[in-house]
Amino acid sequence: MPREMLLEGKPFIVAFWHQRLLMMPYTWRVVGGDTPFNMLISSHRDGEIISRTIGHFGIHTIAGSTGKGKGGANALRAILKSLKAGHVIGMTPDGPRGPRMHASSGIISAARLSGVPIFPLTFSTSKRRVMRSWDRFVLPLPFSRGVFCWGEPIYVPTDMDNDGLEAKRLELENSMIKLTQEHDRYYGLEVIEPAGPDEPVKKKRAARDAGESE
Repeated sequence: MPREMLLEGKPFIVAFWHQRLLMMPYTWRVVGGDTPFNMLISSHRDGEIISRTIGHFGIHTIAGSTGKGKGGANALRAILKSLKAGHVIGMTPDGPRGPRMHASSGIISAARLSGVPIFPLTFSTSKRRVMRSWDRFVLPLPFSRGVFCWGEPIYVPTDMDNDGLEAKRLELENSMIKLTQEHDRYYGLEVIEPAGPDEPVKKKRAARDAGESE
């Protein structure tokens, strides 16, 4: 269905866990064609590194987050402007600091205000290394087999109340977890579980970053 929407010139949001970020630029080269792809990337130092890297794939970035504060408002405006122009937006709803595999509400707000659907996306490979980072970053190994997997679209009506928006957030979160774990099991891999309530998230790098969340 993402390919059909692209052919019809209809924008959408792509959601993938932070741990699966590495292969997403390659996915877009296969699926996206000439449609511009903008990825929301943290303005932290590691976000700048990611931005330069994915730029080699022709992917543009929106710096910031969808958290509270001026930076979040600016990023949300940039997202809505890009979607209105027909671009596709990629977001990691558990980035940049976690908790791992827990979706924030920012992506739901973007979908509600823009009226476009969210498509969950993941990848799995037969051989990989899982880093000991907060997100359990997945590093595919050479000569492994892999698959990219799209989930069903999630639409967020513009007139939803807070309870309805929370239900949509949980729907997205559960859909992404299921999609990711199912395809890891397909390759006989140990599944990566969401962060538990007592598991620490990535530490803030500076006081000015407080309150930000992608």
